[in-house]
Amino acid sequence: MRKPLAFLCMSVLIATVAAAQSKTVTRPGEKITVVATIQAIDSTARRITFRNADGSEDTVTAGPEVQRFNELKVGDKVTFTYFESTVYQLRKSGMARTATETAAASPGAGKLPGGTMARQTVQTVTVKSVDMNAPSITVTTSDGRTVTRKVDKKSVLEGVKPGDQIDITSSEALLVSVERPK
Repeated sequence: MRKPLAFLCMSVLIATVAAAQSKTVTRPGEKITVVATIQAIDSTARRITFRNADGSEDTVTAGPEVQRFNELKVGDKVTFTYFESTVYQLRKSGMARTATETAAASPGAGKLPGGTMARQTVQTVTVKSVDMNAPSITVTTSDGRTVTRKVDKKSVLEGVKPGDQIDITSSEALLVSVERPK
């Protein structure tokens, strides 16, 4: 599960998408593709600096689970394609459960590093507010974070009110590929 470059890229993607996009990934089934160029590699510390299309830079550390790290080179273009789908399911209050996650990953088969990762999580959250005009929902997670997400269909929010506990099932997929400049 923790083999390919995809796990490094998941953390890079979050920073990269935040810098390269002016909006949050919120619509079910939304696809975002970001291309970043490797600006610097610190092999000893396993840190990679990426430059986004807007000129901003993000530096991340590649953990030991990232294989083929030594094959990355300054100037490589890394393409991150990210898919997210979130489903809200109303649950009865008082039946809280801990977050669960299932994930699968596979390394890329190409000459250069890359890979794919898919993850699905189910987490019980408490509704803080509902905005039918946006439409969006703000929730508090079990670890105390407050998260706001747009919802594609208003009908999903009908009958949901502050204080309700709901399950949020999130599905994500990430495809990562590396290209050498020609």
